Amino acid sequence: MRNDRQNLIVDKTVKFSVKMISFCEKLQRLGKDVVARQLLKSATSIGANVFEAQDAESAADFIHKMKIAAKEATETFYWLRLCEASDGYHFDRQYMQDIEEIGKILSKIIATSKKAVLSAA
Repeated sequence: MRNDRQNLIVDKTVKFSVKMISFCEKLQRLGKDVVARQLLKSATSIGANVFEAQDAESAADFIHKMKIAAKEATETFYWLRLCEASDGYHFDRQYMQDIEEIGKILSKIIATSKKAVLSAA
């Protein structure tokens, strides 16, 4: 069962999801529904997978869920790049910094977890 102790990546992905919910609501009010929907799905999926990984059945399951979160982060980066490059999206550069940081943390977690699994074998 998942515990509720402080966890950097869980906290960062929850905060990022909240930011993206707000940003996507603004996009929808501007009539940018397609991008808003895609961005909202990928951005909130990062945190959902990270959160789910906290209750993984095994080390391999944990790594798999973190890899899915990393893929969702890459997709989110793509949608944010589109927003940044498009007119009328009222883009905040902080979003890119946030997703880049999350991506780096996820990569480090995955690499460290893989090393631990190999060391235990």
